[in-house]
Amino acid sequence: MSSSNELERMRILLCELQNHLRKIICTARDADTAQALAGVAEVTPADTIYEIDKISESAIVAWFAEHWPAELPVELIMEGAEAHGAITIPKGTPIGETAWKCILDPIDGTRNMMYDKRAAWALAGIAPQRGGKNTLQDIAVAAMTALPTSREWRSDQLSAIRGEGLFCTACDMRDGTSGPIEFHPSKASDCQHGFASVVRFFPDGLGLLGELEERLWKKLYPDAPGGSPLVFNDQYITTGGQLYELIAGHDRFIADLRPLVFKKLGLDGSLSTHPYDLAAALVAEEAGIVLVDPVSGKALNAPLDTTTPVAWVAFANEAIAAHIGPVLNKLIQEML
Repeated sequence: MSSSNELERMRILLCELQNHLRKIICTARDADTAQALAGVAEVTPADTIYEIDKISESAIVAWFAEHWPAELPVELIMEGAEAHGAITIPKGTPIGETAWKCILDPIDGTRNMMYDKRAAWALAGIAPQRGGKNTLQDIAVAAMTALPTSREWRSDQLSAIRGEGLFCTACDMRDGTSGPIEFHPSKASDCQHGFASVVRFFPDGLGLLGELEERLWKKLYPDAPGGSPLVFNDQYITTGGQLYELIAGHDRFIADLRPLVFKKLGLDGSLSTHPYDLAAALVAEEAGIVLVDPVSGKALNAPLDTTTPVAWVAFANEAIAAHIGPVLNKLIQEML
């Protein structure tokens, strides 16, 4: 059993890692052109790796080697790493002798970052080492840090220890100072006149995903004035960013059903969310966000890897979960 001091130490370390990543990535963003950052460096089973991803990958390994305590041996799980074999800290430690497993997404929302379009996010979660049995529900400590655009002066950082709530700060990118902030998810009981979305970032499955969302709102709000419930859609191309929008009270409901839709359509190679994209899911859960499997309705779970497609649904609060969940589940059963 880990001590509270040990968990707090790792929470602080993850935040320090992400501060380091933010500095390196934002410096690269400002120094290089979008064309240079957007160059394809590698294609892996997890995702397409762009040149900006390679910068963050090497920075992570170097940071862990220099700063991670030797008495907390850890295995690193991140996109691109599977092509190079196991990464453990201290270097060369057999996986069986590590005490922890850290799953990371250095830049969740790479496309936003490399085009300086919208904030991306650095994500990380740590779980006690259980080998191939590790799942998202094992994560005990997590952190997420905004990687802002060149136009943004503030970078929010949220972290959590399971059962202890949120730790939140904001960094002023102009002078490096930081201070505490608070977040409050929406207390609304429905989605009318608010932001709520079914994820459909790319052309694959677009028709079926759009049809499902349209049917969802019609079933929930058949008597909306003027025939429209005025539910606003925001396709923020980063899982961490979507969870942040829920935590911050901006969004009320998000469903990423791509793996279910792609399976239905036979599009097995299409891009979905993977467990490393949900490395900081614990932060959302500690904020009070209801994060579930869309089919079973149970707490979201998945192996700690970089390749498993994950469908997920998140509600800002229990009232919205009760309002939308049964209707959405019925539509999934009927359509997918």
